[in-house]
Amino acid sequence: MKAIVFTQYGLPDGLELKEVPKPEPRDDEVLIRVHASSINSWDWEFLNGKPFINRLFYGLLKPGPGKQVLGSDVSGTVEEIGKAVKRFQPGDEVFGDLWDNWGGFAEYACAKETALELKPLHSTFAEAASIPQAGVLALQGLLKGGQLKPGQRVLINGAGGGVGTFAIQIARHWGADVTGVDASHKLDIIRSLGADHVIDFNQDDFTNTGERYDLVVDCQNYRSMFDHKRALNPGGTYAMIGGSIPRVYQLWLLSAIGRLIRDDRNLCLVAEGPNKGLTDLRELIEAGKLVPVIDSSYPLCEVPEALRYFGEGKHKGKIVILTKT
Repeated sequence: MKAIVFTQYGLPDGLELKEVPKPEPRDDEVLIRVHASSINSWDWEFLNGKPFINRLFYGLLKPGPGKQVLGSDVSGTVEEIGKAVKRFQPGDEVFGDLWDNWGGFAEYACAKETALELKPLHSTFAEAASIPQAGVLALQGLLKGGQLKPGQRVLINGAGGGVGTFAIQIARHWGADVTGVDASHKLDIIRSLGADHVIDFNQDDFTNTGERYDLVVDCQNYRSMFDHKRALNPGGTYAMIGGSIPRVYQLWLLSAIGRLIRDDRNLCLVAEGPNKGLTDLRELIEAGKLVPVIDSSYPLCEVPEALRYFGEGKHKGKIVILTKT
């Protein structure tokens, strides 16, 4: 089978389209004929080997054997099942986040049956592949402060990216008053998804406007925790999606201090794990309440170009890789 292989950390130029052995499913796995996959920030970080802690997953000096194909989000058709698999049969159309295995930038990939759900009805494979990681992170981030109530004020920092475009739609579906923050070229898409207010981060610092929010979902993580706390209402929640190790440590430290001094503003890291709530997302999509935003799509052989574009940060929503057209 064909796969995009990386054998050294660095820029996308080192990626190669190669013939590699087709994986064989274990007893609790299914073999998927991959129709589409999508790019997430972890693909970019693992490719570059930064932060260094990521190399614990792939290899300290270079990607190790069995860890040389990126891509966690996939959609496709079940081709073969292990003898212990109960939920799927060959021919089923599925989607999911292959965080345990990776290998989505290929014609075939193996996944545990627990990492997959049936593809949403009437969704294309490209749309389905854009959902798992970004959609789940958006849902988990929005639930960090508990179930949102109509009228609560939510700010999404990085609202024009993959996670942000899902978060806007889910928050609006729940009746929240949504403010989206991003670069100027992404503000139109943020408005079109239903955001009540938009902020160009190059023009205004939302932590210094005097506005306060019940929930801040942060997909960018370039401000200090002190700034974010200033933007929260009493009892409000800050939800960090991703972020550097120093910022995570800062969040944990300030969160512990807040508990000691009885500060009711919450600082949370979104880390529930992959596919938590994927069934809920599928139901929202099938009901027409959630629509994946796809910036562009590339064939498998152009994954290097797709990753370069992702690294520029200009995309709106998701970038999809089409393995089977």
